[in-house]
Amino acid sequence: MKQSALQYAQAFGHETTDKRLDILQRIGEVGSISEAARGANVSYKAAWQALETLSNLAGAPLVEKAVGGSGGGGARLTPAGVQLLEASALLRQARSNVLATLEQGAGTALNVSGLIGLGLRTSMRNQLPCKIKSITQQGNTVRIHIELSHGATLVSRITGESAQLLGLQVGMNALALCKATAVSIGSSIEGATGLNLVQGKVSSAPASLQDTETSLQLTPGLNLIGFCIDAQLFSPGQAATAAVDESAIVIAVAD
Repeated sequence: MKQSALQYAQAFGHETTDKRLDILQRIGEVGSISEAARGANVSYKAAWQALETLSNLAGAPLVEKAVGGSGGGGARLTPAGVQLLEASALLRQARSNVLATLEQGAGTALNVSGLIGLGLRTSMRNQLPCKIKSITQQGNTVRIHIELSHGATLVSRITGESAQLLGLQVGMNALALCKATAVSIGSSIEGATGLNLVQGKVSSAPASLQDTETSLQLTPGLNLIGFCIDAQLFSPGQAATAAVDESAIVIAVAD
């Protein structure tokens, strides 16, 4: 059977957002998934999740069982796994060179750390630069408090494994993502458990009751897109509130 080509673009599409490639590298060095997980400071479950996701994206098995040896067996990289890490090193160096050039020429006009969204092609139209303010464990999930550039705070609820693979830390710059269909905009919305509320002014009003897409300006240069839930249409400049569930906010981070 013909072996399919390694999917570099998909595998590296989120290289800067978690520890998946780090875990793969460690497996190649120590020959053990459990040891690699400990070295990367993630759980064994998170390490397995990382390998499964990365293999799915690459389109080829990256790790295989190694039989025998003093430890009674372990894991080793497949040729595809080795190839992926070699390509990763080349891309990491190229990325570092590009960012260094940007930072030298940006001056004070450009937030280079906020450009991580340029590497993402996603249907999520809301991509908001932010900073992680606090991380709270809550059962099997983690609540991430993030601060937007204008000072408003949102909460994202993700799994503990995802938080580990992202390597989230307080003070880290990040990107908050959410679909426009997950954002409800109204003149007045009551708060509820697990619901983020943020205030702003309508910058783009719905064209009709059949097309209720609305853009809410949080601050100049920062807008949130959602859908109006009121029976009446908004006017540009009108104060409004946006609501989005904690579980609908996705976190992306850069190296």
